[in-house]
Amino acid sequence: MRRLMLVAATMFASPLAAQTGLTIYNDGRVLVRRTLPVALGSGVSNHRLSLGLLDPASLFALDSGVVVVGSAYDESVDEVNTMRRAVGSTLKFLTGREKNGIADTVTATVLGVNPERFRLAGGQISFQRPGLPLYPAELVLADPTLALAIRSALARPSLRLGYFTGGASWSANYSVVLGRGTARISGQASIPSATLRAADADVQLLAGSVGRAAKDFSARDQLQMRAARVAEMAPQSEAVEQQVGEAHLYTIPGKLTLEPGVTASVALFEPASAPWERSYVVRGQLPYYGMLPQYGNEENQVPVEVAYTLKRTPKTTFGDLPIPGGVFRLYESDDAGRLQLIGESSAGHTAPGRDLRLSAGAAFDLTAKRVQMSYSTRRDSLRTIATADYRITITSAKDSAVTVEVIEERHGDWTVLSSSIPGEKISSTRTRFRVRVPAMGEAVLTYRVRVVW
Repeated sequence: MRRLMLVAATMFASPLAAQTGLTIYNDGRVLVRRTLPVALGSGVSNHRLSLGLLDPASLFALDSGVVVVGSAYDESVDEVNTMRRAVGSTLKFLTGREKNGIADTVTATVLGVNPERFRLAGGQISFQRPGLPLYPAELVLADPTLALAIRSALARPSLRLGYFTGGASWSANYSVVLGRGTARISGQASIPSATLRAADADVQLLAGSVGRAAKDFSARDQLQMRAARVAEMAPQSEAVEQQVGEAHLYTIPGKLTLEPGVTASVALFEPASAPWERSYVVRGQLPYYGMLPQYGNEENQVPVEVAYTLKRTPKTTFGDLPIPGGVFRLYESDDAGRLQLIGESSAGHTAPGRDLRLSAGAAFDLTAKRVQMSYSTRRDSLRTIATADYRITITSAKDSAVTVEVIEERHGDWTVLSSSIPGEKISSTRTRFRVRVPAMGEAVLTYRVRVVW
């Protein structure tokens, strides 16, 4: 396990007050572990609990010797289901009139729903409500209710349950400040809560691709996450990052209170340094699949992509960190020392020791033009064989020479027959040309390819 520094957006409470533990996944699932002040006797006992929204199929006991024998989950807090529960009861209805300054009411017995039917005081049956219904408190669910049958081998002072819910997720965001040859990297997790409410919870964040069944928990979990305000930052505290299965787990120090509409922020690690390199790339013209088309003979301007690679050497502080996938914002100082955003990129989960390559847009002072110079095809049995020549002209307005990588990528049977600059075959699908472009000048690359489909 690695010792990391996390800065938690928390409200601290004493350890004895902690009754809820959460593991929040990138995809919106939340594993809840709760200790409830429910005494269990030896044998089977029945309990009625208000735990909020949950997936009743995921419910399980956290203690060995305790079994969930059966459950009934009622999440019907709306009026339609409240009226359903009122079938057979006599309700009062506001008529909208007043008698002597007092709101007038009538009574009627609810006979059924779908359609709604009411027996009035005189015995008549109406298919319309006689007024605005006033429901007794015992018919109205303030929160979803879970009825449980629990079997325990021993008497226990509390009930520990685990289950899945939704309504919260987390994502990683990184700031990369580029210095002379060295970058300073900081990362934080943003935890927006759309519907989840938890007070003084132990929170863990799981980074990784964890499989899930095709059936989603609930349509409620598809709500858009929104950030309303950022919680107050608390002092630094040490925490532990560890590998669990094929994922990585970050434990937030202290306690975190989640409220709907509130986004909490947590630093994932202490700011770290790493060497960096800038590279320039021009993409080729070959389609990855299918036929090779014939293009016109006019030059087309194409972007010169700029990318930054953060070197993550093993046995270094930053190199040994697992990096959860997220958004990277790259900054560089201007002549006055003010940081300016120069690019924004995304990257997937990156294992320790693997470099981070971040695409950051197009270079301003480098331009490239590409043209297909020739094209011919012939048939060979059931195959088509095409041969084409390309020219790429790269122009620089920079005051120093740079190297631009031209990359052609193609699936299947294809070959570079000749080129003005030697090509490097990176893999069966990719060939790279390194073009040296002089300061305030231009360089030309020509090459011929053979493609079979």
